Amino acid sequence: MDRRRFLSDVTRGTAGATAALTLSRRLSAGASPPSERVRAGFVGVGGRAGALLEIFSSQDDVDIVTLAEIDQRRLPKAIDLVTERKGKPPSTTGDFRTMLDDDSIDVLVVGTPDHWHAIPTIMACQAGKDVYVEKPDSHNVVEGQRMVEALRRHNRIVQMGTQARSDPMIFEALDYIRQGHLGRVLVAKAWESTKQGSIGNPPDGQPPEGVDYDTWLGPAPKRPFNPRRFHSNWRWFFDYGTGDVGNDGVHRIDYARWALDTAIEAQGGKPAGMPTKVVTVGGKWYFDDMQQWPDTLQVCYEYPADGDAPGRILTYEMRVWAPYRYNGDGEGAILYGDQGYIVIANHRWRAFSPDDRVVAEGRGTMDATPHVRNFLDCVKSRQRPNADLETVGHPSSLLCHTANVAWRLGRQVEFDHTSETFPGDDEANVLRTRPEYRKPWTLPEV
Repeated sequence: MDRRRFLSDVTRGTAGATAALTLSRRLSAGASPPSERVRAGFVGVGGRAGALLEIFSSQDDVDIVTLAEIDQRRLPKAIDLVTERKGKPPSTTGDFRTMLDDDSIDVLVVGTPDHWHAIPTIMACQAGKDVYVEKPDSHNVVEGQRMVEALRRHNRIVQMGTQARSDPMIFEALDYIRQGHLGRVLVAKAWESTKQGSIGNPPDGQPPEGVDYDTWLGPAPKRPFNPRRFHSNWRWFFDYGTGDVGNDGVHRIDYARWALDTAIEAQGGKPAGMPTKVVTVGGKWYFDDMQQWPDTLQVCYEYPADGDAPGRILTYEMRVWAPYRYNGDGEGAILYGDQGYIVIANHRWRAFSPDDRVVAEGRGTMDATPHVRNFLDCVKSRQRPNADLETVGHPSSLLCHTANVAWRLGRQVEFDHTSETFPGDDEANVLRTRPEYRKPWTLPEV
């Protein structure tokens, strides 16, 4: 693909809590000398990308060079933000590929919808740039696989935006688990129980003025414009998103599996790795609207026994219509041990004795700033970031993708983590990727 072609010019190790706090304090330090600065380009500036722009632009050692955006209406606010904080307006483009040929840009920040995660990340790695990409890593299994291949081949730093991996509160909870207080842990659970609204059934129409809708569709099939298949609500459609399991669920699933591995290691065992069996039940049972992914879901991941080590189970529950909390929190993860259990949520954690007394607890903010800071420091040190795509981000994303495959088939699937395939299951393997990538946005070879 010719990266120089313009579509438009409209424009790992996990550190401890103390280390993360130290990184955060650097925000108040003076500006870094030019040799230590990181020059960033943004793919998207609205939604989550806009939140990331706020954080990156607040870092003293970051310059925001270029903003790539297909919706011109979103650019003025982003330009004003960067200009105010950096004293200089960024350049703008409608084609992220122009940034790949700019040798002054060190990193790409990809805060786009899921169907636009893989292609920019792979191409950035090929262009010698590091990447901060939002969660989940990709739209499907093969895309994530290809992204990992790209970072390996080109020796790049790629951080996935699961900010809990750099959160001091989570480190504190894991330290408690690491001390062995829970005893032997065989079961972990993640959940979402927060009410969301119907997206309705509005008619198709015309893209708003200033929107390059064809580029927004990218590799997805050509379809008429619909306001619900666009900003904010794209995640509910097969073409662009991964449902709520890949939207909010990936966070909770990620720190549930992280906590499970920590508990196993506290007992002298090896990390659980990846499950070999996945079964998903549920459906679109509550909302009468356009969304395609389920609003009610339960997933069970079975991790096999290994020698003397027993098997384990991780489950995920999602009820996006529930007007109440579960285990005292709208979303979180829980670890069950034979000497106690722990509930980890977005802003607090609580450990319980077998008779349900709170024996330890902590609070936090789940701010993404330490996660961005960890990425920037790793760009400089060339160490693996906390949510390294290969060892952390992609495995957690695979749990979302395999759950969606099992749900779409309506049955259990078996998964081989080495090949990232479903052995002997042609129906499941078809769902590892798109039926077709719409040209010119084909998935790059690595």
